[in-house]
Amino acid sequence: MSASQTSDVPTLLVKIFGRDRPGLTAGLFDTLAAYSVDVVDIEQVVTRGRITLCALVTEPSHGLAGDLRVTVHGWAQSMKMQAEIISGHGDNRPRGVGRSLVTVLGHPLTAESTAGIASRITAVGGNIDRIFRLAKYPVTAVEFAVSGASTEALRTELATASASLGVDIAVVSAGLHRRAQRLVVMDVDSTLIQDEVIELFAAHAGCEKQVAEVTAAAMGGELDFEQSLHARVALLAGLDASVVEKVRSEVRLTPGARTLIRTLKRLGYQVGVVSGGFTQVTDDLKERLGLDFAQANTLEIVDGKLTGRVTGEIVDRAGKARLLRRFAAEAGVPLSQTVAIGDGANDLDMLNAAGLGVAFNAKPVVREAAHTAVNVPFLDTVLYLLGVTRDEVEAADIHDEDSVQV
Repeated sequence: MSASQTSDVPTLLVKIFGRDRPGLTAGLFDTLAAYSVDVVDIEQVVTRGRITLCALVTEPSHGLAGDLRVTVHGWAQSMKMQAEIISGHGDNRPRGVGRSLVTVLGHPLTAESTAGIASRITAVGGNIDRIFRLAKYPVTAVEFAVSGASTEALRTELATASASLGVDIAVVSAGLHRRAQRLVVMDVDSTLIQDEVIELFAAHAGCEKQVAEVTAAAMGGELDFEQSLHARVALLAGLDASVVEKVRSEVRLTPGARTLIRTLKRLGYQVGVVSGGFTQVTDDLKERLGLDFAQANTLEIVDGKLTGRVTGEIVDRAGKARLLRRFAAEAGVPLSQTVAIGDGANDLDMLNAAGLGVAFNAKPVVREAAHTAVNVPFLDTVLYLLGVTRDEVEAADIHDEDSVQV
């Protein structure tokens, strides 16, 4: 039956609620089947073992609506459930123009922050059509399906409220393109890994403090990146090349990094890294993690010693955005379907060029400019921004383990 045909047709909203158990859905529809009704809509939610099952059906013919009510109530009572049946006409009210998905990460997610989010959605004319939990750990992640407001209006309203509400909020347009984002490109230092690689090298050269001060100024946008890079690398002159292996062994992946990459690869995404650091480390990460793309600066080594210079094209702020575009072209992915993740000012062009730019535990200037920010120390929470649930991640892990055993 078409939408126009059902607009004035008498319908019944049948609502069943109580303790969940196997067979309830089949039992309800077996009961309704005796009245030859058509199903217009169904929705079922289970929370902490309690089920709410709603069925919107056409009213039975031959004046049997009263009999249906009695039968459904009797079946519900036999199942120790409660039933409510409401008469009306037609389908559900059409959703407003505009479809957006609002993903909220809380650590924890409080009632106060949830109220604040809901009120701000209402303030820009949005209606919350559905709420779904994506994950309960390492953070609580929930997704609001919103209609009636533009994605940009929602993003502007909620971005300004995120810090005061104590949650991370991402707003994206709903639609098939969300799951079609097939390239993720990450910064390395303080994003994919917990360290600043040049500081690891500097520790071996005895100039860690000086390098750290310049790094902080560069990442905060106070210094030109290329100038700061040359200044810091010059302090490494004379280091033995054997230090490269030591630094590789000292690199610490960010919690959730392996899970993020493993899950993205299972979903068919391509994954790359761009870094203002060095190929001596990123090439190793590419091999270890199965990355598709990796680009960074290269420390010059002559006669087994670091010269204090870099060779080749400099990967700076503009270079990262340029590489994102290059990787997207090589992967055959439209730029609008890319995701970029970074923490420093030199990531800003890349974050803004991507379809979704994620500031990960970033400096204030980056959080304010990116599409969304994640301020928990777990890199795999980015999966929730893509609509991937924790259950899907764990199910994929189990499947892989079973495949290996077979």
